[in-house]
Order: sequence, then C-alpha cells, then structure tokens
Amino acid sequence: MAPLVLAIRDRSTRWLQMLRLLPHAGRGLALGALALNVTLGLLPSVFIVSTSMLLSRVPALAAQPVGLSWDGIVVVFAVALGAFTLQQLLTPFQSAVTEVIARRVDEVCIGRLLDAALDDAPIALLEDPEALDLLADARAAFERQAYTPGDAVGAIPALVSRYCQLTAAVVLVGVVLSPLAGLIMMVTALVIRVGVRGTLGRFAAVSESLAGHRRRAGYIGGLATGATAAKEIRVFGLLSWLRERLRSDTMANLRPMWAGSRRLQFWPFVGFSAVGFVGGAVAITMLAVAAGRGQVDLFELAVALQGILIPMRFGVYFPECDVQTQFGLHSFHALERFEQRAGAGWPAGARATTMPVRPSREIRFDNVSFRYSPGGPNILDGLDLTLPVGRSTAIVGLNGAGKTTLVKLLARLYEPTSGRITVDGAELAHFDPDEWRRQLAMIFQDYVRYELTVAENIGLGAPRLLADDEAITAAAEQAGALDALRGVPDPLRTPLSSRYPGGTDLSGGQWQRIALARALLAVHGGASVLVLDEPTAQLDVRAEVEFHDRFLATARGITSVLISHRFSTVRHADQIVVIEHGRVVERGSHDELIRHDGRYAELFELQARRFRTDAVEPTAVG
Repeated sequence: MAPLVLAIRDRSTRWLQMLRLLPHAGRGLALGALALNVTLGLLPSVFIVSTSMLLSRVPALAAQPVGLSWDGIVVVFAVALGAFTLQQLLTPFQSAVTEVIARRVDEVCIGRLLDAALDDAPIALLEDPEALDLLADARAAFERQAYTPGDAVGAIPALVSRYCQLTAAVVLVGVVLSPLAGLIMMVTALVIRVGVRGTLGRFAAVSESLAGHRRRAGYIGGLATGATAAKEIRVFGLLSWLRERLRSDTMANLRPMWAGSRRLQFWPFVGFSAVGFVGGAVAITMLAVAAGRGQVDLFELAVALQGILIPMRFGVYFPECDVQTQFGLHSFHALERFEQRAGAGWPAGARATTMPVRPSREIRFDNVSFRYSPGGPNILDGLDLTLPVGRSTAIVGLNGAGKTTLVKLLARLYEPTSGRITVDGAELAHFDPDEWRRQLAMIFQDYVRYELTVAENIGLGAPRLLADDEAITAAAEQAGALDALRGVPDPLRTPLSSRYPGGTDLSGGQWQRIALARALLAVHGGASVLVLDEPTAQLDVRAEVEFHDRFLATARGITSVLISHRFSTVRHADQIVVIEHGRVVERGSHDELIRHDGRYAELFELQARRFRTDAVEPTAVG
C-alpha cells in the first residue's frame, strides 16, 4: 500500500479515536457545543444575505419621495445587526464550552496515562528511552495545560463551525453566480486547507522527533533549579558547565524547530497564497463578466463578492482550533503509543487474574534466570531457592550478585527470563500482580522519601490504614521512627521537608526508620512476607542492635527476607543464602556455614577482622 494512503488511513484512524473521546465531555455538552458551532458557522451567511439585501435597496430608497415607508429596510437592517450581535455574543460561549470539553476529556486521558504508567507498564518499560520520550511528551502537554488531547477534542466543534461557514458561503456563490464558481471556490479553499494542515503536521512530526532532546534539556534544567544537586553544583564549581550544557541541550531542541518552521511554513505559505489568489481571481472575473452582461443584479453581486472572500481566507491559520487540534493530536498519539507499549510490555499470562492465597508452605525459585535487556548478561542464572513460610531467610553476596534483582522478581516488578517462581506449588505468574503485592511488605535500598507528613510517609505502606493514627504510631514506635521528633507538638502531622511550613529534614538513618515503619505497617495491614533490602545500611551500631531486637520480634511467625552486607545483621536468620554469579552457592544457618568454612565463612571473617582492627586502632594511637 502506498505510503500516502497509509498516512491518510493512520491519520483518519486517530481522528476517529479522538472523536470517540468527545462523549466523555458529556453527551448533552457535546451536542450543545455542536449546535452552538453550527449556528456560529451559519451566522456569517445570514449577515451576508441581509447586508446585500440592504445594499440592493439603497438605490430604490434614494429614488423614493421623502416620507415613504422604511419598514422593509429596517427589518433587513435588524436581521443584519442581530446576526452580527449574536455572533459576537456566542463567540465567548464557544471559548468557554471548548475549555470545559477540553478539561473533561483531559481528565479521562490523564487517567489513561496514569493507568498505563502505574498499572499496565512493567518497570522495564519505564527504563526504555523510547517509552520515556513518549511518556515525557504526553506528560508535558498535561503539565503545561496546552495542546493536550482535550484541547484537540474541544477544538473539533470549532473546526466544524469553520467548515459550516465555508459550505454556506460556497452554496451562496453557486446559487447567485454559478455552480462552477462555487466549485472553484470550494476546491481552492480545500487545497489551501490541506496544504496548511499538512505543513502543521510535518512541523508536529519534527517536534515529535525531538522528544529526547526536550527530556534531556528538562533534566538539566531540573538540576540547575532544584535543591537535589545544589550542594554538588556549588562544591565542584559546576555552574559554568551546567549553564553551557543547558544552553547546548536547549538549542539542540530549538534549532531544528526553527529550521523546520522556516522550511515548512514560508515557501508552502507562498504557494498556498498563490492558489488562493488564482482561485479568487477566477471567481471574481466570472462575477465581473456576469455583472457586465447584466446577468446579476446588485443583491447577487454583493452576495457573491462577500461569499468569494470567505473561501479565499479559509486556508489561513484558525487560532481557535488549528494548533490545538494538530499538536493535541500529537499528544494523543504519544499517549496511545505509550499505552500500546505498556500493554505489550507484559509477557503472555503475566496479567492473569488468579487470586493469590496467603503462602502457607514455601515460595520457590525454580531454575530462574533473568537479564535486564535482551542482549545483556544474566543477573540471575539458573537460581534455585526456597523461602520457607514463617521463617527468616538472609541473602548475602558481593555487589552485583543479584540479591536485589531477586526480590524485584519476587514482587513481580520484572518477570523471569526463564524458569518459574511458585507459591505453594502454584505459579506466581498466574497471580494478579496487584493482589500478590498486597502480601508483601518491602523496603528497597532506594526507598522513597515522600515530602509528606510522618503519618502519610508511614501510612502509604498500607493505604487503608492512612487514617488509623493508632496503627501508624505503633509501627513508628516499633521502628523507632519518632525518636527524632520528640518534643514536636504533633509529630504525625509534621511534613518531612523544610520546604513546607513546620516541616523538618531527617538524616539518612532517621529516614530509614521511617521506611522501616512503612513496611511494618504493611505487615500490620495483612502482608505476610517481609522483605528488607539493606535495612541497617545507614544506622549506627547501637541503632543496628536495637533494630535486630525489634526485627526479630516483629518477624516471628512471618516469612521474612533480609538482604545485607553486614553479617552481624544476618547471623540470627533461620536460613542464610550466599549468592554469587546469579546462583546460590551456599545455604544454611550461621553456625552451619561457619563450620563448613566456605565462602560465607571467608566473608564473615574478612568483615569481623575489619571491625576488630577498627576497635584496636584508637587505643594504639592514644
């Protein structure tokens, strides 16, 4: 099939899909907007006819004796004035209705974007550069509230108004002058219109191709104006580099846009103007010839002349609908493509709806392999592991061994490349991901530090308990999360950011206690598997001992997985698993592994020797 036909079919499909969004604004509002815009499209022709009648009566009126009736002329003048006034009154309503439609449709589209990003999309998709470009383009339209899919849908009735205006004008020309003249003006208007829309479409394609540049420039701009990197920027003297990099990345986006604007809009505009001039000249010549031959009277001459001007101006930029529909269509396309990528991101069966049961025997990794990208190395390589229900399992290994990857697979943030994970013999891939995750209470190394209140930061571990201050306080006390807020009038309502009134900043260790409390609340809310990834990485030794005591008390009877590089943390676990090169190389209790004198014993001795050295050195120096 020819590329042009494919392009037309693709564009027509997208327009139809956008039209299907219009009922989301409310059928009554949509029909009202259509009626309003059809009326606005017909009013100019009413004005043309009435003013032409008024003009045609002037000679007869001038020849009448003074004092004869003006009733007829007053009626015609009233119709013309009414059409003009009504057009001016309805135009603000057109803008208001367009805005309401746009925001209602955007509400639906934002919901679709959030569903695709948070529910349909696997984590891997959110690490794909092409998918991130699509997501950034869709988000940007909503964030700036300009050129959104809603703006495009809201502008469609206004576009209908323009075509009603054109159709009415062409009919008038065809009736009072000749059908051929009307056809010429219709063809002229449509040729110009197709050219203008094609130019806008090609310019939008240039913009779409630069999504990656915009995303990079946005990231650099965020670094320059945000607080996250402010300290390093100043300490390392990065201001000049950052300024130049921001300018470079911004210009990498703007230069092609400017060049595209010159290339796509200047010469085509000259060509379209020439087409409009030729079409208008032919029609006006036909009108002049007809007038010279006495084939049209003054009324018909006035109607035809005004009617010809509307198609001649039809190809110009329509501020109420052109950019809105073209770039809104681009935003909608980005949303659609992201949705398609999100829906295709899950392997077959990964979105099954079997309800998971609470684990009663074991969670098993059976010959599981995993790689983050198709051509990348295996992070897990034939891993076999059993997590007994109701017991604690510690996972240790060097950096890059696959410890954190393992718990990501357990949470179904990723799917295994091969092998399977089972819960009491049933495949985890057959469980609904959201329902399964309600069984998990997890803290990752890069846990989120929400700029919210203490209660909200902890309560997000079990959203249904967000309003339960008693449960939140109990979890906070278990984790020692409120120690840093002693003396604060209302610690649970304190924002954890100094950027908000009454807010405070926490140290890394204090934040870790908040994250621990979040996981403990999830357990209180019904989670049966507790996963802690480096839970004591930012705690001092005394706090670490306190955490061990609290963790052992909390984890009693709960299936728990503990990942840590500190062996003082894992030695009390029921089962310790050593992972290297994506496989389990040792397993057993602390005492069993020490007696085995293998890899675990070697790593334990290395760490113990370091702590013994650290303890002796201050005395020797003194």
